[in-house]
Amino acid sequence: MIIIGEKINGAVQSVKTAIAQRDERMIRELAQKQTEAGAHYLDVCAGTAPELEAETLSWMIDVVQDAVDTPICIDSPNVRTIEHVIHLIRREGIINSVSDEGEKCEAAFSLVKGTRWQVIAQTINNGGIPACEADRLAITGTIAEKAARHGIYPDRLLVDPLVAAVSADNQAVSKFISSAAGIKKAYPAVKITAAISNISFGMPLRRVLNRHFYALAAYAGLDCAVLDPCDSDMMLSVLAVEALSGRDRFCRGFTNAYRQNRASLLT
Repeated sequence: MIIIGEKINGAVQSVKTAIAQRDERMIRELAQKQTEAGAHYLDVCAGTAPELEAETLSWMIDVVQDAVDTPICIDSPNVRTIEHVIHLIRREGIINSVSDEGEKCEAAFSLVKGTRWQVIAQTINNGGIPACEADRLAITGTIAEKAARHGIYPDRLLVDPLVAAVSADNQAVSKFISSAAGIKKAYPAVKITAAISNISFGMPLRRVLNRHFYALAAYAGLDCAVLDPCDSDMMLSVLAVEALSGRDRFCRGFTNAYRQNRASLLT
């Protein structure tokens, strides 16, 4: 499972305050703690006003790269912001994200043509987020076609079928799973991704719901998860599901983590 650490995000109040105060220490600690907890990539999102985003994101990227060598997932809805900061990044990582809205795909794919950057593709078009699984599959196909024109093939696409909050739709998980299954059947090389905490928005006991959604989605074929790697119970779920689903060959990851006392396995 590819883990993208979600915690360096200006939408979080404590991070928003750190950004406003240019608190390098806090950003550094978030980068270090998530890396130590097992994140393969670090999502970096400014979450500021559009006119401040590029400058803020540049500062955040510099602080994160000074703290750790973990690849960055650049998180911005504005491709022009990504274009402004991508040259600052030392290791090719992930762009978060594109969609089939307007010219977003063409702008982003031309930016990473000829590189090893990966791209999160959200199943949204000019009509918004579709309710129908067939429409999500169709959007995936359109994005894949646009990517291929730039030499970017499905193995570099992380498709996000966009799980809804269960507080708004109690069929959100089943819709996500059926959408993911259809996309994987049509495009076996793509990776399926999800922002795990979206499922629990507006609900109590969010971490409990997040962990159980992760387990269901992972067993159904999830390849990449945006989550909090510092949540030891969540990371324990990651280790357990990898072992139980057969992805963790001979359960080596699980048993090695036990020996190293990772994810609070000894408590």
